[in-house]
Amino acid sequence: MNELLAPVSVGTLSLPNRLAMAPMTRSRAKGGHVTGLTAEYYAQRAAAGLIITEGTQPCVIGQGYIDTPGLHTPEHAAAWRAVTEAVHERGGRIFVQLMHSGRIGHPSLYPDGSLPLAPTAIPSGEKLYTPDGLLDHPRPREMTLADIARSVDEFTAAARLAMDAGFDGVELHGASGYLIHQFLADNTNRRTDAYGGPIENRIRFAVEVARAVADAIGPERTGIRLSPGSTLNGTLESDTEDLYPALVRALGPAGLAYVHISEFGTRDITKLLRAEWPGTLILNPHPAGPEPATVADGVDALREGVADVISLGQLWLANPDLPARIVAGGPFADADPATFYGGDHRGYTDYPTMAAR
Repeated sequence: MNELLAPVSVGTLSLPNRLAMAPMTRSRAKGGHVTGLTAEYYAQRAAAGLIITEGTQPCVIGQGYIDTPGLHTPEHAAAWRAVTEAVHERGGRIFVQLMHSGRIGHPSLYPDGSLPLAPTAIPSGEKLYTPDGLLDHPRPREMTLADIARSVDEFTAAARLAMDAGFDGVELHGASGYLIHQFLADNTNRRTDAYGGPIENRIRFAVEVARAVADAIGPERTGIRLSPGSTLNGTLESDTEDLYPALVRALGPAGLAYVHISEFGTRDITKLLRAEWPGTLILNPHPAGPEPATVADGVDALREGVADVISLGQLWLANPDLPARIVAGGPFADADPATFYGGDHRGYTDYPTMAAR
């Protein structure tokens, strides 16, 4: 049997295989609400051992892109419930990824036109795509201590709404240059208070959010995604090899369901964190760079002993019946980048299964 198809436990969930569907932004939510098309999209992929949804903002100011979903009102939870029910009816399991974008935002996304928030008022140098063209990210507003406490509360409230919506758990997005990662990275966090400076201060926000969410919904329903060494969205770490071991050690007592590592050409760091983390490790394998991960990459990582579960992105997008294709030895369809973000069912729910070809 292919190692990817062996069962495994994550938290209190028994997964039929070690294939997770990685979170992928698809920008098809309307007014922050997922739709029936979203339910169809995730239900089609319910054969995954675990589905992790696209990044979902836990508050208004957490939004970083157009047409991304929210989870900070009862109406959002009701819309998501149709998704979780559709996945569960197909026998699947689904976590929602809670993603506060921090400085990767824009006043045009917020009803009051306010500035995005960040640990320090340093602009990303990146741009936001809108129907009216590309807009520069502005200089964000530096978060006060009250803002930080409020953000912890917003993550926690969103996690509780996730339970109301029927999710099996939540994943905290601590990667890819978004808010939690902005606190971790020393080029985006120049604070001089208890949340900035030395490593023990820069990891404080991530640990506080994780503990608060775990206390609210249960550690067995709480995971966190990290991307050691990632330079996405203008982040740059000078101390990756010290930063992340310290972070996972601090997270250990919380008893989280998993740590999810998105590699950035960092297999050495993955090995280091595997040795430090006492629980389940999910890996999005990219040991040689940013190219989409393959089935072979996942098998190699399992055989190397650096992961318990493998998350794949584009393969799940284009192959909704991925486990069946692995059993058959392929073929594996290629995803169409032109339909990754926004649009209708095309490139979303119209990828056929092998049986439908």
